[in-house]
Amino acid sequence: MLDDTNVLNQRDPHGALAVAADEINQLRFEAEVQDGDHDGRTLTRVVYTGMGGSALAAAVVARWLSDTLAVPFELVRNYDLPHYVDASTLVIAASYSGNTEESLSALQHARDAGAQVAIISAGGELVDIAQREHIAHIRLPSGLQPRMTLLYFLRAITRLLAHFELVDHAPYESLAAAYDELLPLVAQWGRNVPTERNYAKQLAVVAVGKTPVIYGGWLTAPVAYKWKISWNENAKNVAFCNEYPEANHNEFLGWTSHPVDKPFVIFDLVSSYEHERIKLRFKLTDRLLSGMRPKSNVVDMVGSSLIAQLVWGCILADYASIYVAILNGVDPVPVEIIERLKHELAAQ
Repeated sequence: MLDDTNVLNQRDPHGALAVAADEINQLRFEAEVQDGDHDGRTLTRVVYTGMGGSALAAAVVARWLSDTLAVPFELVRNYDLPHYVDASTLVIAASYSGNTEESLSALQHARDAGAQVAIISAGGELVDIAQREHIAHIRLPSGLQPRMTLLYFLRAITRLLAHFELVDHAPYESLAAAYDELLPLVAQWGRNVPTERNYAKQLAVVAVGKTPVIYGGWLTAPVAYKWKISWNENAKNVAFCNEYPEANHNEFLGWTSHPVDKPFVIFDLVSSYEHERIKLRFKLTDRLLSGMRPKSNVVDMVGSSLIAQLVWGCILADYASIYVAILNGVDPVPVEIIERLKHELAAQ
């Protein structure tokens, strides 16, 4: 089915596969800081506020740059910000649409606290506020689903961190450098590559009709969450994720009390950069749970750097989940029930 052009055209009428194919080009997005107000104050922490796909890149950055950033970096998915946010805090308010009510609320809290503020958005009210109040901001290209804009956000975040002198320009430049390496790799997942040679299609065939449970290590946990988001929104398929070593302290035991023929599919996202003890936990967990849960499908992340591997895994998530959507007979693009929820919240 996944190699039938007519089926792909019928079940992907909005061109989700074409968007996935173009994602790699986001690595070359020139993130320009507009109204770059920076008064030279000392910044002692970063708080990033956003929801859904707009928040995902911050989770990636927090793990990727954990050995580079000299200040704490926190992701807040909420209306309110922690009480410690003050004039020495850089608050990055992010929303692809620019109209996410949680981000708008958190932005106001940041301004009330006298924080250094920056904005990432493709438009909407956030960009209106940034332009009106001359707040440092990066405007993203519009017209995509937020979950498909991860690499735009990675470029924007690393650019802002460099602008506010919290890192040098190396992270921003390393994203562009990953383009040449990853371009031929992700091309192997395209719609015209047959299933026998297409890893993304193969993963979809393994996963269809089941509930994915995706495990990452400490470094790949944000990618596991990306897989969850992609399955939820692209495939309209419930999915769950967790990370090692934490999962061994609770969820590990939860697999032991029921028969092996559970309606789940297990994916382990493993990076060569992960701590050796965490890599060992992936293997031991699968062995010890043999006969109690489905055997894991190990996804070895590909790339010559950590960020290349993380990007590789995130693009793979979109491709594989779009193919699951096609197998499920659902359109990968629309998210009507989310839009309905937003409309009803706005009416209250």
